[in-house]
Amino acid sequence: MLSGDGPPWAETVRGLAHRVLGPVAESVRFAARDGDGREYAYEAAGGVLSIAATDGVSASVALHHYLRERCGTSVGWDTVLPLGLTSLPDVPLRQGAARVREGYYFNFCTFSYTMPYWDWADWEREIDWMALHGITMPLAVTGHEAALHAAYSLLGLDDRQIRSFLGGPGYLPFQFMGCLDNFAGPLPSSWIESHRELGARILDRERAFGMTPVLPAFTGHVPREIASAARAGRRHWQGFESWVLDPADPLYERIGAEIARAQIKLFGTDHLYAADPFIEMIPIDADPAFPGAVAAATLAGLRAADPDAVWLMQAWPFSYQREFWTEDRVNAFLTAIPDDRMLVADLWAEHDPLWDRFQEFSGKPWLWCALLNFGGRTDPGADLRGVPAGIDAALAAPSPPAGLGLSMEATRNNPVFFELVADQIWNRVPDLDAWLDAFVSRRYGTGDRWTAELRAAWRGLLGTVYGAQGVRIAPDQFKGVLTAGPSYARIPGDLAGLRADAARVLWYEPGVLAAAWERMIEVAEHDRDLLAGPLGHDLVEVGVAFMARVADRCHLDAVERSVLLGAASAPEIDRFLRVFDDLDRMLACRPEYTFRHWESKALSHAGDPADRDLLADNARRIITVWGTSDSPLLDDYAGRHWSGLVGGYYRDRWALWADGLDRALATPGDSEAELQERLRERAELFLRDGAPPAPRDLGDLATESRRLFTSYAGQTGPLAQPYEHDR
Repeated sequence: MLSGDGPPWAETVRGLAHRVLGPVAESVRFAARDGDGREYAYEAAGGVLSIAATDGVSASVALHHYLRERCGTSVGWDTVLPLGLTSLPDVPLRQGAARVREGYYFNFCTFSYTMPYWDWADWEREIDWMALHGITMPLAVTGHEAALHAAYSLLGLDDRQIRSFLGGPGYLPFQFMGCLDNFAGPLPSSWIESHRELGARILDRERAFGMTPVLPAFTGHVPREIASAARAGRRHWQGFESWVLDPADPLYERIGAEIARAQIKLFGTDHLYAADPFIEMIPIDADPAFPGAVAAATLAGLRAADPDAVWLMQAWPFSYQREFWTEDRVNAFLTAIPDDRMLVADLWAEHDPLWDRFQEFSGKPWLWCALLNFGGRTDPGADLRGVPAGIDAALAAPSPPAGLGLSMEATRNNPVFFELVADQIWNRVPDLDAWLDAFVSRRYGTGDRWTAELRAAWRGLLGTVYGAQGVRIAPDQFKGVLTAGPSYARIPGDLAGLRADAARVLWYEPGVLAAAWERMIEVAEHDRDLLAGPLGHDLVEVGVAFMARVADRCHLDAVERSVLLGAASAPEIDRFLRVFDDLDRMLACRPEYTFRHWESKALSHAGDPADRDLLADNARRIITVWGTSDSPLLDDYAGRHWSGLVGGYYRDRWALWADGLDRALATPGDSEAELQERLRERAELFLRDGAPPAPRDLGDLATESRRLFTSYAGQTGPLAQPYEHDR
């Protein structure tokens, strides 16, 4: 099977194999394979696994497919590595070919909501996951601030002006998209150098696998010092003001070229550049020809620095502001760019596909992408059955996508959904039930021991939280009271509306979810070693799914009983607030579900006390108020079910609501404004002091999950009618 020797990617994939397999990786051999697309072949005999592939990513996929198909295990975000294999089972020759050329990965937002504070160990693990899952085209923005600093220095700005413009490190990707500037900063000097080095290391490893990273590009967004002396207009995004150049100003092309040149000097290039000049903002000129002028100036700046430049653009604006982006405007924009100079990412294709609306983007190469997660919210939920059909339809289009992509705003959530999308880069999924059974067996790697129980649990999840057919999972939808901002605005006049909101997020029978949860708990109780891996993550996700609906029910019960009495009902309010305390204990058992873990990662980059204060503020701010405490526009957008938030910040807010409920029921006129001011003060307190300590006397995750289940599993039933408690 093997032909040739020593492909350039072999050493890189060998390193991955050692990190995944441990010592048994010494028995894996790699060689080059000829082919026009992405292909592999593997066979194992006498304890030696031989892999031949066209490139490093395909070789990594081959290794993963061997582990899945022959060893009954897979490598996910939460898999404990190295795997416990002591030998490599024999297998006859097997071959594979990718269905599409590219596997795209990331969203600008992901770099704020998941990995702003990652170090190299985090990134090495993530790049390994990417290679194993067929990712060939990752967005790479780490360290871009160094390129901006270098370019604006050449344009005459000093260090203080540039770092102020860049703002806080946790918000840099939004700065790169042109959404805001001069916020939550200034950027520490130490950050620029350390992340220049980290960004270069990330790119080196991605390229060593044969990936083609996509680097950021100029969006027209400039510092105020430049805007004041140029043809520029103001833009507004979620309460933030920024300045953007008119594409007719020669500075537009010049600055675009300077930034691209600085970036190429620091990081090299693979000739792919991401820029979204209209990401969530209407163009400053309503002339239908104006977007095309922006497109031409953006590409001209890129090509001045890199004649081979190809512009990758997220099609999100065409969905987000579809009233403005008519077919005529979109076509005028797209036709301003030669077909071979643009790649379009259909960012939310699993829910709002644009490729059929715009005739596969007027001949531009394009990517079918799955978004699902907004802000890094931890709520599990997806329409798994709709994904294979959506991808198959796209691949059957007259101009099919060049690749499939994962464009979530944050990773580490709903792994089954993103594994399902990634798997289809290489494999068609004609039978979701069979795919899910295989996914479950490989995810936990328990052989036959717990397979039946875990598969039954996942069939329950497929029939509940992962059966969200026709459900719009989006930021503007009600997601439950746990992370919602308290209000009296709908009390007492809209109890039916509150009940309808709660019913809308319960599109399934909660008893089925409870049964699935209990099956997982029983497996964990019998095999606690599994808690360190994916089962621990899944136990938390399912527990959050169930307890979020319990909280909705307890809140309705407290409201309805209090309205009936004309005063706050203490038993129901106590029961409601107890949900926060009890859930917080379970969340504290898994580090990635704690606020302290997030904050400690941020603080690990602090060079001095001033850096520490700024990094703490960024880490606390973006997952609570997002912007300022007196602006509701993005408040709780990134709301997360994390220990320290659920039992601290979120509970405290609802306790303030409960404290004022008597007055709100008696004299509703002034109560809402007073509550909102108290909530603003609580937000400021969190920004200053952070989260409380972890709960004491914790059991392990199986123990805390069982305690929750025993306490709350019986609280199921329809929400169409007022909830009745024994009183």
